[in-house]
Amino acid sequence: MSYYHDEKMQKLFQLLVQPKTLDTIDLTESMIKNLIIKTLAAHGSMKSSQLNEITGLHFDILEEVLGKLEKEDLCSQTAGGFLFATVEYTIKKKGVDKAAKLAQENPYVGMAPVVYDEYFEIMEIQLKGRYPLYIPEEVAENAFKDVVGVELAKEILVEAAIGGKGFFIYGPPGTGKTFLTSKMSELLPPLIMPKFVEFNENIIQLFDPDFHKLRPEQPEDPRWVKIYAPFVFTASELSTDKLETNFNPNRGVYDTSPIIKANGGVLLLDDLGRQREDPNALLNRLIVPLENKRDMIYIKGSPVVFHSYFIPALSTNLDISIIDEAHLRRAPIHVSLDQPTIEEIVEVFKRNLDELGEEYDEAGIERFRMVYTPSSEGGERLKPTFAHARDIAQIAQAVKVMKGEDRITEDIIEKALERHILVVLQRKYTPEIFERIFANKASFK
Repeated sequence: MSYYHDEKMQKLFQLLVQPKTLDTIDLTESMIKNLIIKTLAAHGSMKSSQLNEITGLHFDILEEVLGKLEKEDLCSQTAGGFLFATVEYTIKKKGVDKAAKLAQENPYVGMAPVVYDEYFEIMEIQLKGRYPLYIPEEVAENAFKDVVGVELAKEILVEAAIGGKGFFIYGPPGTGKTFLTSKMSELLPPLIMPKFVEFNENIIQLFDPDFHKLRPEQPEDPRWVKIYAPFVFTASELSTDKLETNFNPNRGVYDTSPIIKANGGVLLLDDLGRQREDPNALLNRLIVPLENKRDMIYIKGSPVVFHSYFIPALSTNLDISIIDEAHLRRAPIHVSLDQPTIEEIVEVFKRNLDELGEEYDEAGIERFRMVYTPSSEGGERLKPTFAHARDIAQIAQAVKVMKGEDRITEDIIEKALERHILVVLQRKYTPEIFERIFANKASFK
């Protein structure tokens, strides 16, 4: 679809061809040599094809640099055929000693980085004039194809994406706040980013597979990746320290903060008020990156600017008054999620079973439905949540496997319900008592 690979993206792909000579690559020859020596030392012996896969350096560059390292008596060819990709290299004693000294300064071994200036320029091209967006109708439909109900919320999120505006998403536990917010990564345009950035021979890691989802099409230079717009989320484990870029001495890289990882996408601060720190202290850390669209990090005392052009999403189940008005102004759009209807939770339950590849009886589905049906209609009138639909489907699968059955039956659904802690508690207590036990203190008063 052209939305995910527009004219600007096509031009960037033309720019990001893989360098094939030392004269055309952005890194210094010294840095490339050091990276190859450390990689060889880490493996002892390896084929040039393995070096190519690990470092992302073109075979022509590897052949040229390895030839120089051989002349310096740091490594040698030990096996291989006619093709350079099959040639095996082994680190020599002199190379081992040199690699040990290099590792004391920086132990990093892996993909070759991109120089900072190159990163900054390519990112600037992509982010300039990013909003307002034109989001085709079919893009929005595809992004939310797995979301049941909440039509108004989906409409509001599309509006937030168009304008690049922050939003406050609110609803009782289990209403799908995180799941719905994650779909914004498919509403926003994709991004090209380097996996690693080099600044004064220090390595900064940008790409995080936990938050960056790869697009099918990728640039020729493997040091760069094309991703869907990032969706980065934090929850009760968040602290101000985790909002900073910190050095990882074991890997020899600076791990970038959620603020930088969310660049070009969405940063969700979930469960605000559940953290050990005051939520406003956490939100204070976001003020400058939000205003300037850039964040300052420090590499061995040197200040370095990184892009931080993200949409903030705030969420809490506590009283909204815990968040200062100044922070709400930076997430001015209100997205409210209500308790799902019975039909919605049944639909999600069936989708979860389908996703698990399970066959099921309609009687089992009806048993699940009656759990949430009003008592006046013969049901148990439990409070439905989307989380129940997911959990009970998974528990039912485990029960089915345990019993050696071929499909999910009514009896298996009942046993799965008996295993679910919140279902058990709601059955044990009246809705009023249950609400008091798990008091939902969130309010917009």
